Amino acid sequence: MFRAVSFNLNGIRSAVSKGLLDWLPETGADVVCLQELKAQAADMTEAMLRPDGYTGYFHYAEKKGYSGVGIYTRRVPDQVVEGLGVPEIDAEGRYLELVFGSLVVISLYLPSGSSGEHRQQAKYAFMDRFFGHLDGLARSGRDVLLCGDWNIAHREIDLKNWRSNQKNSGFLPEERAWLSRVFDQQQWVDVYRRLYPDATGEAYTWWSNRGQARANNVGWRIDYHIATAGLAETARNGSVYKEKYFSDHAPLVVDYDYAF
Repeated sequence: MFRAVSFNLNGIRSAVSKGLLDWLPETGADVVCLQELKAQAADMTEAMLRPDGYTGYFHYAEKKGYSGVGIYTRRVPDQVVEGLGVPEIDAEGRYLELVFGSLVVISLYLPSGSSGEHRQQAKYAFMDRFFGHLDGLARSGRDVLLCGDWNIAHREIDLKNWRSNQKNSGFLPEERAWLSRVFDQQQWVDVYRRLYPDATGEAYTWWSNRGQARANNVGWRIDYHIATAGLAETARNGSVYKEKYFSDHAPLVVDYDYAF
């Protein structure tokens, strides 16, 4: 069995102060994909770099207190790939790939466009560049798992207030159509949705800090495990961990009947 977790931390230092490092060994995860570190190498303590039972690999953003991705793993990877080779994207620390034989595990943090039109255009530019990279991964012949915050709710079932969000970043028609192309044209699989095709509120992974969104479960499903078909078929169960809060996101946990 192979257990993978995807988790947007909204700041690793903040999450650690809320007990993240004590929780990690309890997960039983083989890999934990992290997004939104909001830290640079100089900010990382030894405990953050190598928590109990894990070794961490990270791709930091150049801007302080911004973005960044990482992966904690129990097994030493054969190869580590930081970034996509696109300077303006890699400066924001959005892509980290670890290779374990025929298995590729990726932590992805797709941009948000909610802060303004300039960021929405940056999001579209990322999506355009990333689509070709996804195609190459899909054709690689390897088992690939992309864990991350994609900042897109794919369908109406994936957020509470879909009617009022149709003109908001994260649920725009263009974004949703792009994600449909990822699934339909490239044959990537939304693993959680494959396991639970009708799940609604229990599937949400992010809640606004405004009002009582989390208390009332007014959430969005924007964190995904997206996998090549063969790997996705081995998924046996998935869950969103909500017993403790470390972030405005919740960890997405999936078990695969896959040798790691």
